[in-house]
Amino acid sequence: RLLSGGAMSAFFNFEALVVALLLTICTCSYLRPRFSSYIDPKRKGFLGVFGKCAVIGDRCSPVVSALCVLTGAFVLFFRK
Repeated sequence: RLLSGGAMSAFFNFEALVVALLLTICTCSYLRPRFSSYIDPKRKGFLGVFGKCAVIGDRCSPVVSALCVLTGAFVLFFRK
């Protein structure tokens, strides 16, 4: 279902969902040393998701960075 502007939400568009997930992982792993009390992987609930994203970004950083480069190239050159 399209929104009023003709654009799809990130939840219904796989490409936008992947971009949003990669941005969340990269942002959380970047901000974790600065805001360690808020981005804690042992925390439960909504804020615990950000901590888990930071752990994924730290442990899989070469894979995440390669996916960011591939996604950026896809958005620049192949997206309509």
